[in-house]
Amino acid sequence: MSTLFITDDFLLETESAKQLYHNFAKKMPIIDYHCHISPKEIAQNKKFDNLFQIWLAGDHYKWRAMRANGVNEEFITGNKSDKEKFIKWAETVPHTLRNPLYHWTHLELKNVFGITQLLNKDSAEEIYDKCTELLQTDEFSVQNIIKKANVELICTTDDPIDDLKYHKQIKESNFEVKVIPAWRPDKAMAIDNILEYNVYLDKLAEASEIEIISYSDLLNALKKRHEFFDKNGCKLSDHGIEEFYAEDYTNKEIEKIFKKSRKGKKLKNKEIKKFKSAMLIEFAFMDFEKGWTQQFHYGAIRNNNTAMFKKLGPDTGYDSIGDFNVAKPLGGFLNKLVSSNKLTKTIIYNINPKDNEMIATMIANFQDGTVAGKIQFGSGWWFLDQKQGMEAQINTLSNHGLLSRFVGMLTDSRSFLSYSRHEYFRRILCNLLGNDIEKGLVPDDMALIGNMIKNISYHNAKSYFKF
Repeated sequence: MSTLFITDDFLLETESAKQLYHNFAKKMPIIDYHCHISPKEIAQNKKFDNLFQIWLAGDHYKWRAMRANGVNEEFITGNKSDKEKFIKWAETVPHTLRNPLYHWTHLELKNVFGITQLLNKDSAEEIYDKCTELLQTDEFSVQNIIKKANVELICTTDDPIDDLKYHKQIKESNFEVKVIPAWRPDKAMAIDNILEYNVYLDKLAEASEIEIISYSDLLNALKKRHEFFDKNGCKLSDHGIEEFYAEDYTNKEIEKIFKKSRKGKKLKNKEIKKFKSAMLIEFAFMDFEKGWTQQFHYGAIRNNNTAMFKKLGPDTGYDSIGDFNVAKPLGGFLNKLVSSNKLTKTIIYNINPKDNEMIATMIANFQDGTVAGKIQFGSGWWFLDQKQGMEAQINTLSNHGLLSRFVGMLTDSRSFLSYSRHEYFRRILCNLLGNDIEKGLVPDDMALIGNMIKNISYHNAKSYFKF
C-alpha cells in the first residue's frame, strides 16, 4: 500500500516555496563537510547484509525512541536477530509522529529504496525483505548509494593517530566523490581520565614516532600528525567539547600539569581547565597556519546513565543537552586568537537552543572582512537537527547576521542513508523564504532569492572551504 505522505511538495506550504525548492535547491550537489561515516566502508565499497545493518546498527537516535516506547534492550543492542530488532523499530515508528525520526525514516525509504509505504508493524517484514534484497545488488553498494544521493564531497571524522590508509585507497580508486579526512583531536586533550589519557598518548607517540615525555613533546607529536593530515587533503578540524575553555595560563604551568598527568597523578579541576585552554589555543594556531577551518560542537553532557555506559560504552543514546555558561569563555577564546592574529575560519555549533542569540551575536564581534562569513553559526546540531531547531537557527542567523553567507547543512551521521537530511534542510529553508515572499517580507524576485538558496545549499560551502 503506497502513501502520498512524502510528496514532491513535502514541507513546502506556498507556491513560492515550491518554486524555490524545485527550481533552485533540489538539484544542487551535496557537500557533506561533517559526518561520522566509515572511510573503510567507502574504500571497500561495502554492501550491507540487510536493512538493519545499514540503518539501525549504530543509530542512537532510533535507539532512544525504541527505549522510550518500552522496547527491551535485547531488541536494541542485545542478542536478538537483525530482523527481530528491525521489526521492533517498525513497531515504534508510528509512535514517533511529530518527532523528526518520522520524517527522516520515510524520506530515506523513499529516496534510497523507492518505498512509499508507511513503516509500521504490518509493513515491516515486506519492507525489510525488499530493502535487504536490494542491498545485495551492486546498485546499492556504499559508493553507489553516495553517488545516487548527488554527493560531491565528504569529510569524515578522524583521530590524529589514524594512518588514513582508507582515504588513500579511496583516492587511488578514482571514486568520483571526493572523500577527505577531518582532524578530531579530542582525545589529545582529554586529560580528565588520567589512565585513558596516558594510554592514548602512548599511541600518539607511536604514530608520530616522537617519545612524549614533556608538553613540548606532545605539541611536536601533534604538529607532525597535523602536517600528515594536511598532506592527505585535510582542510577542517572538529572539536567535541562540553564547553569553551579560556583560562589564563603560562607555559610553565601547563608543563607542570602535563608532567603530573604523565606520572598518573590526579589533577584538580582548575588544572584540567588550564590544560584544555592551552590545548584549544594550540590546535587553533595549527589550523590557522594551514588555513584550515575549525569547527566546535559544544554543550552536550554525555554518558548520563552510568550503568548503561559501563554496559554499552559511549555513543549509545545516553547523552543530552547540557547547560553551561558559554558566552564569556567563548568570547575570551576567540579574543585570544584575534589578539595573536591567528583566528582562522571558525564554525560554532550549539546544542542548547538558549544559546542561539548569544552565538549569533558573538560571532559578529570577530568577523574581520577577510572572508565572507568567516565566523559561522553552524546548522542545527544533534537535538536541534529538526524542523523547529533548523528554523530557529535560520531565523536567529537572519536577525543578527547574514543568512546569505551561511555554509548550510551537513549530516553529522554514521549512516549512508542520511543524505536526505540535506533535502530536509533545503525544503525547510525554501519554505521559510517562500513564506516571506508570500507575506511581502522579501521581494518577489525568484532570481534574487533563488540564487541565495543555491548558495546556501552548495556554493557557499564550496567557496568557504576551498574544496
